[in-house]
Amino acid sequence: MDEFKEPTRGEQLRKALAYEKKNGYDRLLPGELEAMEDYCTGYKQFLDAGKTERECVDRTIALAEAAGFRPYTRGMELKPGDKVYRANRGKAIMLAVMGRKGLDQGVNIGAAHIDSPRLDLKQNPLYEADEMAFLKTHYYGGLRKYQWVTIPLELHGVVALKSGQVVRVSVGNGEGDPLFTIDDLLPHLGAEQSKKPLGEAIPAENLNILVGSRPLADDEGSDRVKIAVLELLNRKYGIVEEDFISAELSAVPAFSACDIGFDRSLIGAYGHDDRVCAYAALAALLQLGMPERTAVCMLADKEEIGSEGVSGMKSAAFDTFMADLCAGQGVLPRACYEQSFCLSADVTAAYDPNFAEVYEKRNSAFINYGMGLCKYTGARGKSGASDASAELVAYVRRVLDNANVVWQMAELGKVDAGGGGTVAVYMAERDIDTLDAGVPVLSMHAPFETVSKLDCYMTFKGMKAVFEAV
Repeated sequence: MDEFKEPTRGEQLRKALAYEKKNGYDRLLPGELEAMEDYCTGYKQFLDAGKTERECVDRTIALAEAAGFRPYTRGMELKPGDKVYRANRGKAIMLAVMGRKGLDQGVNIGAAHIDSPRLDLKQNPLYEADEMAFLKTHYYGGLRKYQWVTIPLELHGVVALKSGQVVRVSVGNGEGDPLFTIDDLLPHLGAEQSKKPLGEAIPAENLNILVGSRPLADDEGSDRVKIAVLELLNRKYGIVEEDFISAELSAVPAFSACDIGFDRSLIGAYGHDDRVCAYAALAALLQLGMPERTAVCMLADKEEIGSEGVSGMKSAAFDTFMADLCAGQGVLPRACYEQSFCLSADVTAAYDPNFAEVYEKRNSAFINYGMGLCKYTGARGKSGASDASAELVAYVRRVLDNANVVWQMAELGKVDAGGGGTVAVYMAERDIDTLDAGVPVLSMHAPFETVSKLDCYMTFKGMKAVFEAV
């Protein structure tokens, strides 16, 4: 029998003082592997049902009402445990579970965004060129244009008619639906194109979606293919060409969420940024009973273009919702805000060994190491970041550790390699203590992104811990 060997002084010091990161699979509690798979099944369903912010809001309302939430109207009397929501123009949504403590004690907020990079149709999109019909697009958000050619696309959105009627459009995700695509140049003729930088190889005005090639029968006029497409649209949706002017239509990748890897440990899909965090916040809120402090989930639009507009995080819609809740208790919103905490739930970059040169490995987030906490985001000298205080980071560490959440610190690449922002700065400007946290993502902003199931589950678990914090 081997004799027990006392650890050396160095080993004791390392265990007591050094910070050692461990793979999350080595830290899972009994039963968590099964819980993780169940959670990720629901998440994949959420992704497939919500490929635009409008569809995400619809799906959120359906899930919330099934969990006992009801629409909030101004002046509604609320008591602890009540569950309410308010949709903002069908493109953003706020939900709350009223806590035992008054709103003067602050609220716990989980804020995420439900918009993702995509191709929006222009207001006069349909045209014919050499007997092929195309739709002109304007890209939305920070995408790499070369990634969007030669992939299958779906068309989602709404057309608002002058009568006031709003027509829903969804083509590509139904059984037997056609798909669309954007052409690229064949390599045999692409010598000059190949010499261009990636960012210039596909000009924005070349992101034209191929939608038809069959000319209208028994007609000798011009644009026979375009007219044939219009006839099909009119037959199905009752719209005419002028109605594109008041439409919001987007082309999104025709990819269903799926497991990645022989071990099925990853999820590949369009829209992980930031629906992976939005779903974590929503799912955590839906499971709450009666929290000590009121829990609020904010799912915003327009983050990918700066959080602008009436449905973005800069909008007064969130403040109005909170002011209405506070009015019911005679509390000033600013008195509530200064006692509140917000976890700005947005994705971070996962370290990719194939592109190691742009990452600072010691401070990068790794796949399967859990929820990534970002003290600051921004670019270069932390420009555009809220930069959470040391005390706030310590508070979140304590909350997550007490709930056995696997987490890690994260930074978006090397200091001058680039950068990015979240909604955190807009929450912080409201005098709300805010920290960024979210799921590490591979191939962020690509039409097909990849995340770890473990990291997804731990972000949900972390959001629930924040909502339940006293």
